[in-house]
This record gives sequence, structure tokens and C-alpha cells, in this order.
Amino acid sequence: MAEIIVSEFLNNNEKRIALKFEYNVEVIAMIKTTEGSVWSRSHKFWHIPYSSNVIRVLSERFKGKLKFIYQVNKTQTETVELPQNYIDTLKLNNYSEATIKTYRLHFLRFLRYCPGINIDNIKHEQIRQYLLYLVEEKHYSTSAQNQAINSIKFYYEKVLGKPVEKYYVPRPRKEKTLPKILSETEVINILKSIDNITIKCMTFFIYSTGLTPSEVVYLKMSDIDSKNMKVFISSRKGDKDRYVLLSEKLLKLLREYYKIEKPKQWLFENGYGEQFSRRTFQKKFQEAVQKSGVKKVATLTILRNSFSVHLLEKGIDVRFVQEMLGHKSAKTTMKYLKVSNRDLKTIKSPLDSLDF
Repeated sequence: MAEIIVSEFLNNNEKRIALKFEYNVEVIAMIKTTEGSVWSRSHKFWHIPYSSNVIRVLSERFKGKLKFIYQVNKTQTETVELPQNYIDTLKLNNYSEATIKTYRLHFLRFLRYCPGINIDNIKHEQIRQYLLYLVEEKHYSTSAQNQAINSIKFYYEKVLGKPVEKYYVPRPRKEKTLPKILSETEVINILKSIDNITIKCMTFFIYSTGLTPSEVVYLKMSDIDSKNMKVFISSRKGDKDRYVLLSEKLLKLLREYYKIEKPKQWLFENGYGEQFSRRTFQKKFQEAVQKSGVKKVATLTILRNSFSVHLLEKGIDVRFVQEMLGHKSAKTTMKYLKVSNRDLKTIKSPLDSLDF
């Protein structure tokens, strides 16, 4: 009778049951008949959904064929915590709150993948196996893979100060996808569907200036320069501060908004005088999209894409758009040209402007 070691483990925060046994074709065939059974290539064992009475259920089902032995895995019951110096170093390097949150999430997932192992002694191959697990079992996007890699690299490079080659992992090939955009009519329909003046102002900011949702919620009253019709955008790192143009329609709406809400510290605040939540902003925008009847996928990021493309279609120089968006490289901004409707018909030859 084949013996199978049964233990609990966490799979991306989901409790599962690991089944470990010596390679046996007949045993594998029986395990495959169990609902929810999955082979983990990275862990090298089969696992099934967790249940408190798993031993009894399995024993009854495979009575006389398989013997199940429960193994207590102490490391799985222990709480995995981030090294305090990880968060401290992120703050000392002046990373934004959003980046700290992302790094924290991904690095915790990595630690949970390596329970019971001293994180400072993790080998290069174990990191590669983890990344392979993210691709093959979790089906992470290229962006999510890069975030995971960055969170791990930060620990070894910035916290431990290890040389790059000690933890180097290959980057996934970047997916070549074109940015999604909305037509001007679709933007109008969405804007008309917003009743809340705070959400309307915040949405106007994104479409009229190309700001990100994070930049919008961090705006302060002092950032608005109505005299010179521009808005100061702080990068919160001090290395990419910039100015964007202030739309006349947006200024008019802001004045109406100020009379009603009278914000104190932040330009956009909740009912308690605290900074407006980016998540709430996104949620309210989605409600407006549903109300507008626009059938396309429409997010705040797509609205920002639309701002860029619509400017380019009106003949605005790509370098100006680059400055508005805060892009370091013009190559990042050039992707919007690929989805714009500009073509050779819109370009006038300099010869035609000569009077002779």
C-alpha cells in the first residue's frame, strides 16, 4: 500500500493540502480523480483543496489502496512578516506610498513561497523557481512579473547590499500592446454622466491635464496657479516636478467646487477632511461609465490615454505631450501616435506656405 504524506500549505494566500509520495503512475492516476487536484511544477508535489477532515475523506475514498499520513507543517501556521528594514529602506529611498504598497505585497508573496527558509540565504535558483511559478501556475502578466522581480531585487540590492549578479533574474519580454482609448464622443458621454462635483473635477483633471489618479488625489490648493493658468505637479520624490496647463473649463468648475466643498489641506478631501481615496475615485468613475452607456472598457488610465491621443490628433507636438505626462523618454509617449488618427493628409508641406 503506497504511503502519502499529507500537509497544509499556502498557495497565494489560499490554504491547500499537499500530497507527497514516491513517483508511482497508479497513485498519480488515483490522485487525478480527486476534484481540484493540481500538480505544482515548482513545488514538485500534487495538491488539492483544503478541508478539515481531509484525512478521513481520502482514507475512505481510497481504502485499502493508499495510506495517508498527516504531517504538521509548523512553518505554514506561522505568520510571515516583512523584515522591518525592508519598509524602512523603501521610505528612506523616498518611494511613493503606492510603490511601497506594491513592493510589500509582492515581497510577502515571495516570503510565503519560501516558508522556513532564511530569506538572507535564499539561492538564485529558488528565485528563478518562484518566477517560473508565477508564470506557469499563477499566469502573471508581464507587468506583475516585473513588479515581483523589482520587489525581490530591492531587498537584495538596497537592503542587503549584495552584488547584482548574486540575485540577477531575467526580465520577461515586454508585451507589445497598443494603448486603449475612448473617442471624444465617449468621453463627453462619461463626463455628462457624473453628478458629484468632486468626482467631476477629479475626472476633468485627468482628461484636461493627463495626470494619473495618484497625482490627482495628492493635489493641494496651493498647486493651482489660476493667474498663469497652470498647475504644479509634485512627484513626491522631488526629481520629476512639472507644470501642466490649467483648462479654462476646469478652472470654472474648480471655483464652483470650492464654494461647495471648501477643502482645507488637500484639493480633494472626503467628508472628514482627509485625502480623497483613489479607490473611491475609481469606483465612482466606473459608476459614471455604466450610467453613460459607453460599451467600451473605460478606466481612468484609458481616459488618460485618450487625453494623450486626442492632443496628438489635434497636431500638438509629441514633446509637449511628453512634458505634460511627465515621461522621461519620448519613446514612451510615441506609443500614442500608433493609435491616433493622424496621417499624411493632415500634414501641410512647407512648400505650400511659400508665396511665389
